[in-house]
Amino acid sequence: MTWELKDYQKKAVKELFDEFKIMLKSSESGLCVFQAPTGSGKTVTVADLLKKLVRAYKDQISFVWIAPRKLHDQSKDKLERIYEHDKLLNCSSFEDLQDNMIGENEILFFNWESIVKTNNIYIRENEQDRNLSAVRKNTKEHGRKLILIIDESHYAAEGEKAKILIDQLDPDITLEVSATPHLTSEMTARPVKVSLKEVIEEEMIKNEILVNPEFLKIKVEERSGDNIVIDEALKKRNFLKKGFKKEGSNVNPLVLIQLPDKKAQRESKLEEVVKILKDEHDITVENGKLAVWLSEEKSNTLPNIEKRDNEVEVLIFKQAIALGWDCPRASILVMFRETKSNVFTIQTIGRIMRMTEPDIGYYETPELNKGYVFTNLADIELARDWVGDYVSIYTSYRDDTLYKEIKLRSVFLKRQRERNRLSGEFSKIFARPSITESLKSKINKNPAEIIKPILSDGLIPNIDKLEFSMKGEIETKMTKKEMRESWDDFIAAGCSPYAFHDSSNVLKRTLYRFLKNELDIEDWDKAQLVVLGKENFQYFLNAIDEAKAIYKTEVVDKISEEREEVVNLEWGPYEIMDFHGIAEKSERKKSIMKPFYSKKQWETENDFMAKLDVSDKVEWWYKNGESEIKYFSVPYANNEGKQRLFFVDFVIQFKDGTIGLFDTKGWGTWDNEKAGPRHDGLYSYMQDENKNGKKLIGGIAVKSPNGTWKYNDKKEYDYDENAPTFGWKVIDL
Repeated sequence: MTWELKDYQKKAVKELFDEFKIMLKSSESGLCVFQAPTGSGKTVTVADLLKKLVRAYKDQISFVWIAPRKLHDQSKDKLERIYEHDKLLNCSSFEDLQDNMIGENEILFFNWESIVKTNNIYIRENEQDRNLSAVRKNTKEHGRKLILIIDESHYAAEGEKAKILIDQLDPDITLEVSATPHLTSEMTARPVKVSLKEVIEEEMIKNEILVNPEFLKIKVEERSGDNIVIDEALKKRNFLKKGFKKEGSNVNPLVLIQLPDKKAQRESKLEEVVKILKDEHDITVENGKLAVWLSEEKSNTLPNIEKRDNEVEVLIFKQAIALGWDCPRASILVMFRETKSNVFTIQTIGRIMRMTEPDIGYYETPELNKGYVFTNLADIELARDWVGDYVSIYTSYRDDTLYKEIKLRSVFLKRQRERNRLSGEFSKIFARPSITESLKSKINKNPAEIIKPILSDGLIPNIDKLEFSMKGEIETKMTKKEMRESWDDFIAAGCSPYAFHDSSNVLKRTLYRFLKNELDIEDWDKAQLVVLGKENFQYFLNAIDEAKAIYKTEVVDKISEEREEVVNLEWGPYEIMDFHGIAEKSERKKSIMKPFYSKKQWETENDFMAKLDVSDKVEWWYKNGESEIKYFSVPYANNEGKQRLFFVDFVIQFKDGTIGLFDTKGWGTWDNEKAGPRHDGLYSYMQDENKNGKKLIGGIAVKSPNGTWKYNDKKEYDYDENAPTFGWKVIDL
């Protein structure tokens, strides 16, 4: 198979090669980023770069190619086809390696998840010494440079597990490949970029994505939202089929129908979709027009589905297959609403971005040069495909070369469950005449049928920039199933902030009782229609909120705050700490957790940590977390005498064996009212522990005007606003 590069691909290969030439001369490892739009042919471009490197540096380079999910297999297959004639490079899996090393001009392919999972066979030591570390060592001992390619790097490259792996591989050059890479100011080389404009000009991808095109013109009639989007998607498929025939092409356009990821929703939606396709369009697995690709079900019509003239007209799938899957005849995507979600991901929509016949480019029939999305949503949000394990979770590991067990007593207070749920008392409150009479007078017992809006005439001009616009919406009649889903959403909103699982049945019974007793409505479907009717639902929400306010005052606030103590007599910093969401990394020399991450860093904490890092008297320190049982906490009584927990900011191991427990405070947060009760709890805790043989010091810590850190080590917390740290003890750092 021959692969003729487009002009923008040739340009990118040249720029990447020039960057590599510079980096290969350096004794330090280098980082290069290749950024190109979804569907632009990134794999083919990188494959050509590797050929150019092999020709220039004969037998001097080995490669490792890492990709998420099953993309490494797809990349391996594609590169094997590219290299099948000239045999310049050899594509291998770990089991294929000879002599426990990567050979010259050999690419080792890895699935990302298989490497980063705990205690995996590729990382851990074994008797055969067959792991990545040994392979890297043997490869480099034979004088070869090692180049690491991270495909779809936005999934992996920024995660801490990725960085640990990269450190273990110690590549001479790392190449990150993505449509949406993480670009930082720390990068030494500029990214090599391909613009969307260049790719469209070369007619490699669709020039735009249309969402529910011309929906403002369709007749809704009695059809449900699901029926409408499936009907219109198949009409568009038939239109495109005629267009291909007019162009002299045998392409059979494929409709992709994505099911929800949640299994319960997926099973229900699968049954509905299969029924609609069979009863209304004569599309079934049995007649060869339907294929199903789910983890729990794969139809026998799947083989060869990527071929342009394959007879399958509709493929039902779920999100998991979207990454890297390549089927250019797929031009239409159907997506259904998931509970509380209206997010479209780039990788999913990217499945319909590629031109069906890239060797031909754009067709004379303009509709064939576009992608189409049909959905029953009222609005959509575009999002990148962040994956928690690799991007949104940052992981720190305890440095056990420094750590020796400290075994502190940590106390955690479990909340009373009744404070977080609605009880039968809520129903009694809601039944009071002050609520029921007012609500009853406002309710329309015969509301209009509930209308569900669907967006119309949307446009996605650039998915990599997350751009979307729409002209308007159409109204469809809500089905019974959609009514039940909306009812569940309403109940969830009504329960908040109380736990849905423990409160939903109480709220449902409360509403049904009101409808029966006050409005003489006993039919459940009718009851839901009355509550959800646009004339009524806000009145019901207002009444629920009023009842919850009374419930909090009369029930929740009067529940005893006494909470069960959970005592850990051997607390120490956990071996692993995960930070979800956005966390900031900073260099902290003596932090026991490596690397150091924090969700928010206050100036006072940063200054204190800087002092700890340069202190000759500090062995290590630990920045404590909050609220969770895994963090260190001591009990105290607040100003109202209620039990609370004090999660002390810092646990410090001094070289003389002393353990410091310090909580840093900034200006305005160290007064008696705010800090005093916490001081009392910590002081009492340390007195008890020191009597039992511990060697603890600590307290509220404040930076004095002259820059010295001091703490209150006395029984009484003697803060003076005119001389805040007068009489306090200097922390000996």
